Amino acid sequence: MDHSWLRAPAAHVAQTAQTLLGWEVSANGVRIRLTEVEAYAGTGADPASHAHRGPTPRTKVMFGPAGHAYTYFVFGVHWCLNLVCGGEGEAAAVLLRAGEVVDGLDLARKRRGEVADRDLARGPARLVVALGVDAAANGTSVVDGTGPLLLTPPTRPVVPSEVSAGPRVGVAAAHEVPWRFWITGDPTVSPYRRHVPRRRT
Repeated sequence: MDHSWLRAPAAHVAQTAQTLLGWEVSANGVRIRLTEVEAYAGTGADPASHAHRGPTPRTKVMFGPAGHAYTYFVFGVHWCLNLVCGGEGEAAAVLLRAGEVVDGLDLARKRRGEVADRDLARGPARLVVALGVDAAANGTSVVDGTGPLLLTPPTRPVVPSEVSAGPRVGVAAAHEVPWRFWITGDPTVSPYRRHVPRRRT
């Protein structure tokens, strides 16, 4: 299976993100068709990226080979899942924001509770819960079958006319950059929420 497009230069991360729409990611008995993703460029190029200021113990995975998972804890509550892309050392990544559960519905419902099917993986934290992954997936391959996650080609390819773009969600810097991509009209796409700075008390 050819995943060479994941190694496209970090400057092309927006195109890589759009290509991921319709691809399927599976883990622990659940398979999800990606309907919404968000692109982040690497060092110095994107102030919204975790890797903006260079590698840290948290972000060193982003500087490794393309096709690996980068997981991180947000708000002390949720895990989020990214796919590292670009050339090694460039630290570009695509956040997997939402998707449609296409296999393993019963398992996804067990993990997510009594919610509508469209909400099972509608948002980055929900997607991770539906897949049943956590910090253990960090740094593992998503393309060669050695890790808990596996990325596979779309069964229903997405054409450019089906893709919408808009500002990224929940980032304080460069929030206006239109690097969030989604399948137009898909009910599993998460609602847009602009970052609102917290007031100090």
